[in-house]
Amino acid sequence: MALAEQVDEILRAGKSPHFHGLVVMRSGEVVLERYGSGPDYRLGDSLGHVEFDRDTLHDLRSVSKSVVALLYGIALGEGLVPEPGAGLVAQFPEYEDLVADPARAHLTIEHALTMTLGLEWNEDAPYTSPANSEIAMELAPDRYRYVLERPVIEEAGKRWLYCGGATALIGGLIARGAGKPLEEYAATALFEPLGIGAFEWSKGEHGTVSAAAGLRLRPVDLAAIGQLVLDGGRDIVPGEWLQELLRPRVVLGEGFEYGYQWYVSTGESRWAGGMGNGGQRLLIRSEDELVVAVTAGEYDQGAASTAAVLDAVLDA
Repeated sequence: MALAEQVDEILRAGKSPHFHGLVVMRSGEVVLERYGSGPDYRLGDSLGHVEFDRDTLHDLRSVSKSVVALLYGIALGEGLVPEPGAGLVAQFPEYEDLVADPARAHLTIEHALTMTLGLEWNEDAPYTSPANSEIAMELAPDRYRYVLERPVIEEAGKRWLYCGGATALIGGLIARGAGKPLEEYAATALFEPLGIGAFEWSKGEHGTVSAAAGLRLRPVDLAAIGQLVLDGGRDIVPGEWLQELLRPRVVLGEGFEYGYQWYVSTGESRWAGGMGNGGQRLLIRSEDELVVAVTAGEYDQGAASTAAVLDAVLDA
């Protein structure tokens, strides 16, 4: 059965009830687009029932993290941010007490990029509760201090612990180095060169964008970012950075690892990508020049709707 027929059968059968959008690219060309409808949210704000089409922006949730990692590489190539091996807390000299703390002296930017900070952090609670560390960060008087002063629970670099605060720090470093808000730098450094004119980046309590989860793009533009990575950066993102970005660094499970804010499958089916709450996905598979972008509305419930569609695409 052809790819389009497989996807359409899944959607007709109701096997992907929270499906919102799909874009598949092969060898640089869009070969399939499908859009659905249903209730949606901009982070915690209800958007009501939405009829999705090619021009509808959609939350990327934590796929935002993978985009931030691309922006860090661009900024690094421009000399705006330190190398990953540089000390992390030292980049925030206003927190003199934290800079002077010997227990935090070994933290590097790379530890933030790989989510191996060794600091206390918990995002298991719903993203509507201050028991969730990311929400608590947004409610804190100073988001960067909140992250950096979390209790040290183990040596950095030893274990992966999901941490939106790590991405907030990376976004802060980019903004400081560029001398402009993260969303403005993203517009000129990444989106405009790709021809992406429409985007939003939701802001937190402090008027600063949520680097970890707030980016909103059209699925076709998300796929274009995946194609950029597949193409080796095209002089927009340094190719050397992409090699570092996608290099497996932390084992998450059998055949499943983490690079710099990107997931990497090292199993039988090799791919790299970003994942976001509710079923947001960006996957690239170099062996068959494939890019897949999926959006869905299964927030805080899992990603079964996305899995049904993704499996059909990857199997085909």
